[in-house]
Amino acid sequence: MPGQPFPPGFLWGVATSAFQIEGAGTADGRGESIWDRFAATPGAIEDGSDARVACDHYHRWPEDVALMKGMGLNAYRFSIAWPRVQPLGHGAVNAAGLDFYDRLVDGLLAAGLAPMATLYHWDLPQALQDRGGWGARDTASAFVDYAHAVSMRLGDRVRRWVTHNEPWCIASLGHELGAHAPGLRDAALSLRVAHHLLLSHGWSVPVLRRHAPGAEVGIVLINSQVEPASPSVADREAARSFDASFNRWYLDPIFRGEYPADAVAERVRRGHLPPGDLPFVRPGDLAAIAAPLDFLGVNYYSRTVMSGLPGPGGEPAPRAVPMAPREALTDMGWEVWPQGLEDLLLRLHREYRPARIYITENGAAYGDVPNGDGRIRDARRQAFLAGHLRALRRAIAAGVPVAGYFHWSLLDNFEWAQGFTKRFGLVHVDLATQRRTPKDSAQYYRAVVAANAVPDDAQHP
Repeated sequence: MPGQPFPPGFLWGVATSAFQIEGAGTADGRGESIWDRFAATPGAIEDGSDARVACDHYHRWPEDVALMKGMGLNAYRFSIAWPRVQPLGHGAVNAAGLDFYDRLVDGLLAAGLAPMATLYHWDLPQALQDRGGWGARDTASAFVDYAHAVSMRLGDRVRRWVTHNEPWCIASLGHELGAHAPGLRDAALSLRVAHHLLLSHGWSVPVLRRHAPGAEVGIVLINSQVEPASPSVADREAARSFDASFNRWYLDPIFRGEYPADAVAERVRRGHLPPGDLPFVRPGDLAAIAAPLDFLGVNYYSRTVMSGLPGPGGEPAPRAVPMAPREALTDMGWEVWPQGLEDLLLRLHREYRPARIYITENGAAYGDVPNGDGRIRDARRQAFLAGHLRALRRAIAAGVPVAGYFHWSLLDNFEWAQGFTKRFGLVHVDLATQRRTPKDSAQYYRAVVAANAVPDDAQHP
């Protein structure tokens, strides 16, 4: 197949998260999570749904592993549900919960799929939230105990570990904007939450290294290439501000052992922080957060274009502005901008120098469904894949050490606050029957993986 080749040994996979696909909400001793509680809150989920069944992956995982094997993939990124392992978030380990992940890891290895395990993908045990959640420093200590329990059991086989997925989403969407669990709106609290997430990450790195010697350990951040809407001072300042809070508030502590001074000063001006030292940072915290990592996981969906001017409808500034007509956006309302992935990767390599990068999420929501012949012709997702893989290949050719790509997602799943209204999967899931149907994009991805190359056009080879 003609195209642009990727390096030998490149990892090709898909990504999922436990809460979005597993279902079995009360099976085998699983405890309640903050997302169970949030989904039960009237009006919190767009379609009023919940994830008690989701994709029933807890019972159907062999079928899902077979789907991945059928696509020729060699890796799978999944998350472990903390409430399944420790229903109360601390104390005794639920053996049945760990047994599930033990079976899953063995099944992946038997199918030739390298497991990448994420310890935390947003589903905090509700019992810990009742004690202060991520706003309490004790939760960071509880996370270390949880990391110990899981890595003791799986560390002999899992060779790639992620501590946290997208701490920005947890801190900002969950604790500042109220859009995600636990649904709080407290800007000062969100900063404390972010610090405790990063602290728990840093504290757990040596634990994972001890129980999984020789394994790769990293963290996954959601990043965006941030650009001003115009060269004006107001727009450039808006872009700087958003970049500081969205990207650098997490990258700088992890790779430089410090919070960005401009972002700290801005939070003080807004009244989210008191003047002087950050009140939640104790001696030794930043050194722990900056523990050397084997990789950075990058979740990229689109660029962010910022304006410092109010919107035509009175939207306050600063604000993100759309740069494409509505019909060109994904179902999430996001612009398709592959160049942003290349630009972002070049910037991360230039400014932070992670030893290795994995694209741990990248995908698009489109509502294509089976037509009369049962086939799902999701040409837009194929074009999205092709464009982003070409951008990724250009970044690698420029020297960025990207070692793998995990498409989001394997299955159409419970998409958090959007419920089941948004479909990101390479595989369509009929929620009434749980029937899985690979879309045309799955066949396209299989051809890419088989050739270890992205074709020169967006059509199926």
